[in-house]
Amino acid sequence: MARSKWTAPAEIDLERARAGIPQHESAPDGEWAVRRITERNASKTYTCPGCNRSILPGTAHLVVWREDSFFGHEAALADRRHWHVRCWQTRSFRY
Repeated sequence: MARSKWTAPAEIDLERARAGIPQHESAPDGEWAVRRITERNASKTYTCPGCNRSILPGTAHLVVWREDSFFGHEAALADRRHWHVRCWQTRSFRY
């Protein structure tokens, strides 16, 4: 019997695929792209700018960057920050 030259397609990790899609948020402090990082994909330690505490590996959190940066998209991506979900949701818009 001849072997098929076709192999089964690789299984898609839907959780990982959905987590990589940034959401758009409008707020008094600007336009933001917000990407959710799942516990499974959180592999480094970051400092949350909202509370100045560590976001440890294995902790679900957000990666946030400006969509309306004066310096362009690449500069905004380079300046992205990792936030605790609660810190991002309760950040102050008062300046």
